[in-house]
Amino acid sequence: MRAFLSLTATALLLSACSSPAPQAESIASPSHSASPAPSARTDPTPSLPPTPTPAPRRETHPPRDALLTIPALDIRNLRVVAYRGKTDDAAGTRIQNRGHAASPHGPRGGAGPGGIGNYQVTAHRLSSTRAFLDLPDLDRGDRVHVTAAGTRWTYEIVATRKTSFRSARSLAEQRAAVPGHPGRTPARAFLTLSTCATPEDHAQGNYWSDAFDNPEHRIDKIGVLVRTDPT
Repeated sequence: MRAFLSLTATALLLSACSSPAPQAESIASPSHSASPAPSARTDPTPSLPPTPTPAPRRETHPPRDALLTIPALDIRNLRVVAYRGKTDDAAGTRIQNRGHAASPHGPRGGAGPGGIGNYQVTAHRLSSTRAFLDLPDLDRGDRVHVTAAGTRWTYEIVATRKTSFRSARSLAEQRAAVPGHPGRTPARAFLTLSTCATPEDHAQGNYWSDAFDNPEHRIDKIGVLVRTDPT
């Protein structure tokens, strides 16, 4: 009996010493649980790809031939021929004599269709096909559509000007990037439609003309770009 009691006491003692450690962690308060030991391995910081160099800016509104539509004047798809020069010079007059409108570009010309600056278009009023016969009737708020290279640009007429071909200042105002304001930097796309004021000049007794038989004065209709659509 004494031997049995001794063996029982020994077994209880061994059982108490063999309680597994995880049971003690499971009752610990979560707010006081030990933080896991950091891993000895650290991953290198990933390298970012280099910033790409911006591509050179493409001119999206270069001078080009176009088609001109003015619903208020019943003008539909009038061909506008781009050329290097200035308004109503020899090259431009030859284009107009063939029944087309002419659009000068270059240092003394204007912007391309839809471009920032002054897109200039001239056509005859009383000769050839008389393409701009009714241009003086174009009113503020009327719309003008220019189509080229899969795009249609819509301009709204906002003003009327009169240009004298005998005044360097007046010509500079007509051809300025901001119509009427030589030297001003443009921030939007403008349109100048121009034709002769022959009846008005003759009514006032002014029969002056240049070497290309162009009268002194021009009637200019000024527009601003209000919409761009794909065609």
